[in-house]
Amino acid sequence: MKGTVHNRDAFLDLIAKQLGRERKTTLTPLVWKHNPQEEVLKDATVDELIEVLKLQCTKIHTELIMTSKSKLSEALEQKIKEFGNGPIITWKDERFEQFGIQTLLKEEQAFEWNPDLGKENIAKAEQANIGITISEITLAESGTVVLYSGPNRGRTISFLPTNSIVILPKSTLVPRMTQAAKIIREKVKMGEQVPSAINFITGPSNSADIELNLVVGVHGPVKATYILVEDL
Repeated sequence: MKGTVHNRDAFLDLIAKQLGRERKTTLTPLVWKHNPQEEVLKDATVDELIEVLKLQCTKIHTELIMTSKSKLSEALEQKIKEFGNGPIITWKDERFEQFGIQTLLKEEQAFEWNPDLGKENIAKAEQANIGITISEITLAESGTVVLYSGPNRGRTISFLPTNSIVILPKSTLVPRMTQAAKIIREKVKMGEQVPSAINFITGPSNSADIELNLVVGVHGPVKATYILVEDL
């Protein structure tokens, strides 16, 4: 049911009056004198960003595998075996075909997210040993992957399975959150429909009690693996 806004203008006019100024109807972007967030890894090459990502993955309990597009299927198959095979759940995403791993996923009888099945998708994710997704933007500094949700890309695929495998196209690498925010903001400015949920995920879940005893995998995947694919 769509809601209705009542007395919005009168309410905003009253707030402006209490502030002792005219009500503003347009926003002027702030121009900062200093932008230190722009300087971090500003001139880093893609290869340098990969080295930063490698180091960060050692700190976030995440394995990083590097491979070529032609060997991605082989690398993925090996990792699936190491995780103990299925059940597997994946997005319904044409990029799996483009990366040449759709045949492997069919052989592994991976369940493909289907928006027509409603809550059955969530049940499959709960039962899955492995969830496989693709990063849209990859933040080298923090080892963070950015996942866009959508009708064919359920959020629970990265949360509920015991193990998570995220494919990172090399072309998605950026230095840090600064650049990721710019990419998303540009999509909005261009009128592109952005997902209702954009998840920034940094390795497996981590939690610590008041004494700072770290436990990995408390409320999400126990293990996470990133597979960086040469696609440039």
